[in-house]
Amino acid sequence: MPAHHEQRPVLEVHGIRKEFPGVVALDGVDFRLFPGEVHALMGENGAGKSTLIKVLTGVYEPDGGEVVLNGRPVRIDGPPQAQQAGISTVYQEVNLCPNLSVAENILIGREPRRFGLIHWSALRSRAARLVADLDLDIDVTAPLNSYSIAVQQLVAIVRAMDVSAKVLILDEPTSSLDRDEVRQLFTVIRRLRDQGVAILFVSHFLDQIYEICDRMTILRNGRLEGEYATSELSQADLVARMIGGELASLEKLSGRHETATPTSTQTASQTGTTPFLRAEGLARSGAIEPYDLAIRPGEVVGLAGLLGSGRTEAARLLFGADRSTQGSVRIEDAAATLRTPCAAISYGIAFCSEDRKNEGLVGELTVRENIILALQAARGWARPLPRAKQDEIALRWIQSLDIRPDNPEALVRDLSGGNQQKVLLARWLLTDPKLLILDEPTRGIDIGAKAEIQKLVAELAQEGMSVLFISAELEEVLRLSHRVAVLRDRRLVAELPNDGSLTPERIMATIASGARS
Repeated sequence: MPAHHEQRPVLEVHGIRKEFPGVVALDGVDFRLFPGEVHALMGENGAGKSTLIKVLTGVYEPDGGEVVLNGRPVRIDGPPQAQQAGISTVYQEVNLCPNLSVAENILIGREPRRFGLIHWSALRSRAARLVADLDLDIDVTAPLNSYSIAVQQLVAIVRAMDVSAKVLILDEPTSSLDRDEVRQLFTVIRRLRDQGVAILFVSHFLDQIYEICDRMTILRNGRLEGEYATSELSQADLVARMIGGELASLEKLSGRHETATPTSTQTASQTGTTPFLRAEGLARSGAIEPYDLAIRPGEVVGLAGLLGSGRTEAARLLFGADRSTQGSVRIEDAAATLRTPCAAISYGIAFCSEDRKNEGLVGELTVRENIILALQAARGWARPLPRAKQDEIALRWIQSLDIRPDNPEALVRDLSGGNQQKVLLARWLLTDPKLLILDEPTRGIDIGAKAEIQKLVAELAQEGMSVLFISAELEEVLRLSHRVAVLRDRRLVAELPNDGSLTPERIMATIASGARS
């Protein structure tokens, strides 16, 4: 790690501001990156990390402030200009050509030529030399798609180095890698750091941040929370600064995970009956490590954890949206196979995705058409619901959930976020589910709609429905849940009964320590 007081930043921004309609994504953010360091950019969803990266790479033009490169203010008009200036980015989704060879991908657009044609032997020799410089064992003549995602990311890094990158931005590079692949990537990162490359590292895995990063910058709600040396900030402090918890409470509670009796609001039937669903050792390679989870009738189980902790991945396995690679599920104490959403629906499971626009609603369809979508799918498209029945169902749920405007023929894309969420809930409640999985159901909606949805969840549980509730807002999780399952780095690390003594600070301490309970 460099002695920063003796060096000039290779990249810095001063007072960067970026606005979108109705949203201030970055509000006067300062940032600096030094040669020969690995620097983490930290923050929860919506903190401004992606927006800052897009400003640095010229995807977005800032509305205020300046970007300074090697001591000089610069204007970066797009990714090509950023690359010419020495700023390269390797994204989570590798942006290369899988049908071409490794060598062609490394040198695409910069192929050595002779007599106007590509000099193939020179191309392969140069690519092999670049790979060897990073001590990698990769056959540059092999097709890129013959290698794993981890190796493809290393190839993307080799390509970035060939364009003389002074700044390398790694955006969630380890999200799809196993431990051995992460170790290999970190070896390359350290070698580049030692060569003087400045590396901006974005990840939600706290253990990896503390293993590889020298310093970190934390954003919260579009503002700079602070810049810290990694060695001077504990994981508990980091979590507190990311999500706004009280440091004193975190220190007091860190590592304290007592076993407590079930909450008094939980009925005897919830604690004594057979779980509606029980997952045992359920996992998906590269997405979520094996976990056990039981959900009883009339019980709300909350999933808490930082963004990227595995909350959504755990829930998707229970709906068959992703296929598990190991483990089993029992429903009402009988073995169940959840390989597809249709299979999950047949067992009485409903799932409201956090991405309601892309995975939930069909914006070009009306409110009526969106509401009856799941019911129609369950009937089969050869047995269409009569139009009169569709109208009756849509009006009943519009009135029941107070969807506004109360016009079933309005396009759902024209509704507010809160009313869109109600349409999605109506669709699934119409199927009379036994388990309702809600992934961030109140994100991006106004306070009134949020309160209505929270009230509905509580009422559904009182009527005997099982609910799996996911939210980044810990107060919301505590308000609704009988138990809270805590995830960190794709592992379920604790189950905490909500007995009245459970607090957001204690959950944050559990996330920070990663201690199993």
